[in-house]
Amino acid sequence: MKNPTWQFLKNTLLCSKIKSLQIVVNTRLLLPQKLDGIGWFTYQTLKRITQNNKDVHFVFLFDRDYNDEFIFSENITPLVIGPQARHPFLYYTWFQWSVKNILSRMKPDLFLSPDGFLSLGAKCKQLPVIHDINFFHNPKDLKPLTSKYYNHFFPKYAKAATRIATVSEYSKADLVKEYSIESAIIDVVYNGINDGFKPITEEEKIATKEKFSQGKSYFLFVGSQSPRKNLNRLIAAFDLFKQQTQSDFKLVLVGAVYTSDSDVKKVIDKSNYKYDILFVGRQPQKELENIMAAAFALTFVPYFEGFGIPMIEAMQCETPLISSNTTSMPEIAGNAAILVNPFEVNEISNAMVDLYQNEYKRQQLILNGKQRKDNFSWDKSANLLWDSITMCL
Repeated sequence: MKNPTWQFLKNTLLCSKIKSLQIVVNTRLLLPQKLDGIGWFTYQTLKRITQNNKDVHFVFLFDRDYNDEFIFSENITPLVIGPQARHPFLYYTWFQWSVKNILSRMKPDLFLSPDGFLSLGAKCKQLPVIHDINFFHNPKDLKPLTSKYYNHFFPKYAKAATRIATVSEYSKADLVKEYSIESAIIDVVYNGINDGFKPITEEEKIATKEKFSQGKSYFLFVGSQSPRKNLNRLIAAFDLFKQQTQSDFKLVLVGAVYTSDSDVKKVIDKSNYKYDILFVGRQPQKELENIMAAAFALTFVPYFEGFGIPMIEAMQCETPLISSNTTSMPEIAGNAAILVNPFEVNEISNAMVDLYQNEYKRQQLILNGKQRKDNFSWDKSANLLWDSITMCL
């Protein structure tokens, strides 16, 4: 245990006496080997911000024992406070009691929350990063209690915020429209691309295919099995692609392990090509990078995204992209993707067939992606988030 009770008391006392600029940060999503989209945003921006601003003192709040890899510099004090916030009732307890108590003791210059949750009524300035409000548009995509919690509290968080950061112009416009937030206090901070995503050699591609796709070329999906990721229609589109082309292509799905009774598993089991649909679970970062770089194309067709990090990772790997023409995805993909209606299975399938039959178009998408990827970097993201922080102070 990195932070027993005596160390906690020592650290809180120390933090309360520090006179320099002090920023308390919600870092509960910094979990070893379990970083998702918001987790990577938190990791990559905070690593740069803390190391680039050594005259600022940062207090990282964890809801469980932390890993030293997340303590990026000497100007960070980590604190572990309970309970572990992984359920609506515990979200409320952690943010409205535990975090609020810390903020009351320390009186920081700012509370920064990369996952958007705030501590209502806390007597300090607060900056949430609200990545998207899919739960407002598609409340049935979440468990009922989680959906109710988000839809009750996130409008309150947005109203209580000193400023708001979000990850796309689409999400900014959505917050303005649906939550009646002034556009002037919302800052767009695009996501970046992790360094490990890059093209690989033909030999490395062959080895990756042997390991994950039975040596065959494959379309790839990376992400969770949330309904908004639209896996059911992607699988149906892959069925049509196989029927039309009679190719030996596979569909590789990367993400958290599903249960035997999940909707996705049921759709796969009903597929005529179920043995060509390969679910490989969550992969270590290096394996994920190779899987992305070896793919024939990334087929990423959610019906709602605030950003869509796998799209820019594909660009960095020189992997062509099929994506959706809805929400933020046209903004992020630009001309580096075939954009389809995610609700039309035939459109998704036709795009897959098009790439399979048209190598010129595939190469053009790769070229466009190589140019477009330069719009996104974690250095830019960190600088933009720091700009948003300084405007709060």
